[in-house]
Parts: sequence; C-alpha cells; structure tokens
Amino acid sequence: MIRTMLFDVDGVLLSEEHYFDASALTVWELLISNNYLALSPEKYKTDCTPTEMKEIRETVFGKNDETLKLMKSRGLNANWDMIYLSFGHQFIHLLSQITENEQERINSWLQEPITREVLLEIGGVLDKYNVNLDFNRFVPEFERSTETKQELFNYLNQLVEEKLGVQTNIFSGISELWSVCEHICQEWYVGDENVENSTGRPSVQLGKKGFLANETTLAAKEEIEALFSFLKESGVKIGIGTGRPELETIQPFHHLDWLKHFEINHIVTADDVLKAEKGLNERRSLSKPEPFTYILGLKGRDTSVEDCLNTPLPIDNGEEVLVVGDSLADLLAARKMGCQFAAVLTGLSGKDARSTFEKHEADYILDTVLDVRGIIEKN
Repeated sequence: MIRTMLFDVDGVLLSEEHYFDASALTVWELLISNNYLALSPEKYKTDCTPTEMKEIRETVFGKNDETLKLMKSRGLNANWDMIYLSFGHQFIHLLSQITENEQERINSWLQEPITREVLLEIGGVLDKYNVNLDFNRFVPEFERSTETKQELFNYLNQLVEEKLGVQTNIFSGISELWSVCEHICQEWYVGDENVENSTGRPSVQLGKKGFLANETTLAAKEEIEALFSFLKESGVKIGIGTGRPELETIQPFHHLDWLKHFEINHIVTADDVLKAEKGLNERRSLSKPEPFTYILGLKGRDTSVEDCLNTPLPIDNGEEVLVVGDSLADLLAARKMGCQFAAVLTGLSGKDARSTFEKHEADYILDTVLDVRGIIEKN
C-alpha cells in the first residue's frame, strides 16, 4: 500500500520548456556576449522574441532537442549540468582551433579554475583568430562515450586530452565554470527582479524579464489541485523532490494555490541539495540520480545531511513510497531507495520515453500525473 508520494516538478506538474529555453540562452550568452567569450557581441540581446528564442534553442540543442535528449538518456537531469556540458564541449572545440599558436596559454588556462575573468581573457585571444562554433559535434562525440550522469563531466576531460593534448581534471565536479553557468541561467529564468534573492549575487547582465510569471501546468491547475486533495483524503502523504531552486518552486506553487496542500518541510529543492553539497568535506554532487533529494523529501528538510547520507538503502518499507517523475534520473534515484516509480510521459521526450521506462522496468508508466489517482484507487 502506498503511504507516501514524492513528486518531481518539471515534466510532471509544470512544463520545463522555459528551462530549456533559458539553458539555450545561457550557452549562447557565454559564447557571444561581451561579458564572457564575446565571439559575436553585436548579436547579443536580452529581449529575445519567441521566434529568436526558438532559433537559438534549435542552434544550441538541435531542431528536435537531440542534445538535450541524449543528456537526459544518460541520466543527467539538472539544467545547470546540461548547460555546463554543452558549453564545455563547445569551449573545447574553440580552443582546438588555436592550438597551433596558443598551446602554452591553453595549458595554463586548463590547470586553474575557469572564472568569468578567465573567460574574458580567453575571448580576447580567440578574437585574434577565425574560429567557428559547431553544435552538431555534440551528439556524435558523446555517443562514443559510455559515461552517465555527472561522469559525463569527466568525459570532457578526455576530450581535452584528445583534442588539446592536455591532461586535466578541470571539468570534473562542481567547478567555478559550473557556477558561472548556473548564475547566467538564473538571470534568464528568474529575471532582474529576483536574481539576487535566488543566487545571493547581483546580475552580471541586466535586462532579463524572466519566466516566473509564465509557468505552464501539464494538466489543468484545478485538476492537479483536485489530485492533491484526493491523495490527502486517501491518507497519502505528499512531498516534492525537484531540481528547481526554492524560489522557482515556491512562487509558482503559491500563484497556483497549490502550496496549501504541502508541508514546507517536505518540499525539497535544488537549494537544499546545493547547501548540503557545500557542507561536505569533499565536494560531490548529491543531485538526482543520487537519491538524496527524495530521501530528504521523505524524512523532512529538518533532517541532517549526515542522517540522510547514512540512511541504509534500500530504505525500510520502500514499497510504500511512490516517486513520480519524468526522467531516468528520477527512476534511478527511486531504484536506489527501493521505492516504487511512476513515469509520466509529459517530459522532454513525451511518449517516446515509454521505451526507456519499459527497458528500466518502471512500476507504472502514465500519460499524465493525473493518472496516479488510479494507482491509489487500485491499492
């Protein structure tokens, strides 16, 4: 009998399309803006039309989001990680075009943290050469790899050695460059008004309105609210385990009038995960597919990080917990916990994701989140 249900948010309750738009805009900004590599500063703008956003996303991730789908299929779930991987790959491609004359500088750049200041320096050097971008390289080059999840970062280091002749581990883990990517993405997603509250840092580039006021639900908001009411009336405890930051979770839930159905102690966001990571003696990722997000959502945010990490897996009575998600990362996290998993086909790949979830033997595969009602009614 299911006693607890933990929901992912993006691709389950809310559309993640704007996150993918913000991710593409972030990669594009890193490459062309004067604040970063400045390859084409004359093309940079913060007030992109929907058509312009679509063109940028198709350029960065492919017409059918092939790049995003590949990363998702490898268990990578966080948009910040996807941005980091996409930009890092293009960054290596750019440096590969200047090795003949700039090998000494390249060696130096790849041994120290890559900050915004370093990107500016590199951009100044790239400006002396006729370099080109090539986003079409990503899929074929990463299809050669077998890495999954954050191990994909390590594959960037392999590409550095292969293409640049430099041995480094600069792309491993949560680096300075990863933090640069994260901050730009937050600028795009939450806008000028909220970025400092979201990140603790002011905007580098002002003029971004953000997407928070334009969230799209993946079923009628009233129907999702009725589902929450039904679950609570059926004695099912509900919680959230999302890769979204707190602001981008709490504010939309408040606007949609969903917040009243949840205990704040059981709404776990990316902010909780990042805080936990920073407290570790050795920095490592705790984001999905690691089960930390859902363990904390189950136990409550007032549970210590140590208690969560020391929780024996699979958990006791795991069959009484149902994780509802749209990605392989969610499924893998649920499997590590010994929980049941319901896959919903409203994520990036839509109904095409069915085969992946069948291959990994999801307990349930649902057209929409509303279908979890049937699971409870049959229990």
